[in-house]
Amino acid sequence: MKLFVGLGNPGTKYAGNRHNIGFMALDRIAEDHGFSPWRTKFQAQVSEGKFGSEKVILLKPETFMNLSGQSVGEAMRFYKLDSTDITVFHDELDLAPGKCRAKAGGGHAGHNGLRSIHQHIGPHYDRIRMGIGHPGNKNAVSGYVLRDFAKADQDWLDDVLRGISDGASHLAAGDSGKFMNAVALRVNPPRSSTSQPKPKPEGTRPPSQKTPKPATPNAEVAPKEAAAEDTRSAMQKLMDKFK
Repeated sequence: MKLFVGLGNPGTKYAGNRHNIGFMALDRIAEDHGFSPWRTKFQAQVSEGKFGSEKVILLKPETFMNLSGQSVGEAMRFYKLDSTDITVFHDELDLAPGKCRAKAGGGHAGHNGLRSIHQHIGPHYDRIRMGIGHPGNKNAVSGYVLRDFAKADQDWLDDVLRGISDGASHLAAGDSGKFMNAVALRVNPPRSSTSQPKPKPEGTRPPSQKTPKPATPNAEVAPKEAAAEDTRSAMQKLMDKFK
């Protein structure tokens, strides 16, 4: 059994916030793969389903971000799971929008939701870090993560969420490499290899082929040989005529 945890804040007020991208990822997985309807349990919204023979629990804590660990710890103990059976989906300031990275263990990097989970189950759980970018000023972070994604973000956001849903079965099987490949195929699909280069108009030459220039005539042309000067006398000319 695996426990997928999405981080966010409960309520419609926060539903479209950057901080709630973890909730959005779990909603897409549940919808695409026919998981059970959401119900309240462990101070959270819970949905269940399977990928092959692997049962997966989806958990969206409703304790607010700063207390997410309470809900995660309660669910882990109930299902008798190890922390390594848990994958947490969360927003990541240190990744550009549209980027996604899988990570095993590590610190919380100041993320309040991860800090709370550390306190309740320790650091040895997997994470899916979903980039939302950084506002550039540390003092602007709180307002930035608690604002909705802009309209211009919707295309890449949809691609990332679809990619995560596509790769969820690989994640449940413990294959983070195949999971990341599935995300990449959505975010950066391969270009088609069937496209043909456009035909060039007739009469055009490739840039490398220059039109040959006509041969340039020599500037100096040998003059015609002048006729030899006739030095015969008139009598000699007349005598030569009758020979």
